[in-house]
Amino acid sequence: MKLKTPELVDLEIGGLRNISVTPSEPPQGTLFVTFNVTFSSKQATVVELPENITLPSHSTNSTIFQVKGVGIGRVTVFLENSNSSNNVTRNLARIHFLVLQSSAVNILSQVIGWIYFLAWSISFYPQVIENWRRKSVVGLNFDFLALNLTGHIAYGMFNVGLFWIPDIKIQFVKCNPGGINPVGASDVFFSLHAVLLTVITICQCFLYERGEQKVSKVATVLLAAIWLFALITLFVTIADKITWLQYLYYFSYIKLVITLIKYIPQACMNYRRKSTVGWSIGNVLLDFTGGSFSIMQMFLQSYNNDEWLLIFGDPTKFGLGVFSILFDILFIVQHYCLYRLKSDGYSLVSGDD
Repeated sequence: MKLKTPELVDLEIGGLRNISVTPSEPPQGTLFVTFNVTFSSKQATVVELPENITLPSHSTNSTIFQVKGVGIGRVTVFLENSNSSNNVTRNLARIHFLVLQSSAVNILSQVIGWIYFLAWSISFYPQVIENWRRKSVVGLNFDFLALNLTGHIAYGMFNVGLFWIPDIKIQFVKCNPGGINPVGASDVFFSLHAVLLTVITICQCFLYERGEQKVSKVATVLLAAIWLFALITLFVTIADKITWLQYLYYFSYIKLVITLIKYIPQACMNYRRKSTVGWSIGNVLLDFTGGSFSIMQMFLQSYNNDEWLLIFGDPTKFGLGVFSILFDILFIVQHYCLYRLKSDGYSLVSGDD
């Protein structure tokens, strides 16, 4: 038997929250449930819990208990049933508690999260519209597109695996008993949507004027190496040398590497052409908006959790966000300052330089 409880409960420091506990099936006798704190982000007490709760026999009615936030931090609590006849303790449910500085700041952080999610999701459309309007993809770097497609496929595989595949979710819980699955429905939607829009943009490259543009040899070799690595590690995973969860994390690393390098070909192409025609500034502005709000949310979450390691303890995520914003600033300078006298730039369209 399992207990139905909220997976994550957040509350302000000093705040109270009523938690509903519902058995999945009627217990055969009175069920005594105790609380076992298995993980806490702080040495001090984070939440104040009752010693135990009692669920009546032969009933699936909900039982309510109250929890109080007494210190900022995170804590993972298992609800357990101790069977005195054989001294076996069974885990009936798990709840993550998050105690914050302010609920208002938490709401603001969630709003900001939706803003950058929408900005990043919409950012794919200006380039598609620009290509359709011009009936040309001259000026859009094919290396960027190829790298972007691989990056979003890798990110999509990571998200889909952690969100939808039960065995991988179980592996994550075993490896991170105090952690929360980092992938939500919005992450899955974003990655699948990104793959779809990138594929549509690539299809436009076959339909519209493209000059002599093509994927460079350097990008081809790099992408071949990435997918060869993915294939080799797949066989290693099938041979049970690594877990499927570890295999999916390799795809997240692929996404990180591609994010570091994917803008370089487009920036160099703009420089050589002395033009940004064909490269949608709308895409850049929306990406800049999403990146800026993403970093803003990281600072808000760090303040609200009194945990600045959320930023500086994950330099990869923070650094990639800053790196993308710096490239967006470069593109903005190229578009509005350096190459304001626009030209289609047909003189440079080869990708093999």
